[in-house]
Amino acid sequence: MERSDLFISATCTLGFISLFKFLIHSLRWIWVMLLRPPKNLKHYGSWAIVTGSTDGIGKAIAFELASKGLNLLLVGRSPQKLEAMMKEIRERHNNNNDDVEVKVVVMDLGSLNGEEIMRRMEEGMEGLDVGVLVNSAGMAGPYFRYFDEDDMEFVDGIIKVNLEGGTRITKAVLPWMMKKKKGVIVNIGSASSGVVPSYPLSSLYASTKA
Repeated sequence: MERSDLFISATCTLGFISLFKFLIHSLRWIWVMLLRPPKNLKHYGSWAIVTGSTDGIGKAIAFELASKGLNLLLVGRSPQKLEAMMKEIRERHNNNNDDVEVKVVVMDLGSLNGEEIMRRMEEGMEGLDVGVLVNSAGMAGPYFRYFDEDDMEFVDGIIKVNLEGGTRITKAVLPWMMKKKKGVIVNIGSASSGVVPSYPLSSLYASTKA
């Protein structure tokens, strides 16, 4: 076999392998996203904890979990927003005879120390069959700016909310799940950590939401 023929054969082989891997990944994505039957989350427990539950993604997730029949323990820093959220969920689902229970834990992840976060979380879920935890709480800057322009108060706050808060809450919930040998933990990240390398002018947020 001539060298040119060998090169063509090797190139075709590599191309076939790459195409095969692409097809496998594509088929897996189609199965997971479109065809796979949904899981019965109530199998893991009758209660779900959602942080950052009064706005954005966390709020949408809370409504979705309630629609699946899960009771909710909502975590947030605003008593007024939590009360409004609790009322809205109860009205929407209990009117449909879904009988969804809702409880709240008020705490500001940016101002409490780690031990206090865990203590409040443990008290809030005492006696509840928690099967799902969604860490959706997040903090971002008021506007885009370079990292050297961020003051330390903001730096400490975003690290506490985006990193330490979710870590401490997970640490509080995980032993309960391990005891019954089942549970689901979902940490909500951000595409900002991958869409644009280093995410200029918001690198601190991107790094804490990777």
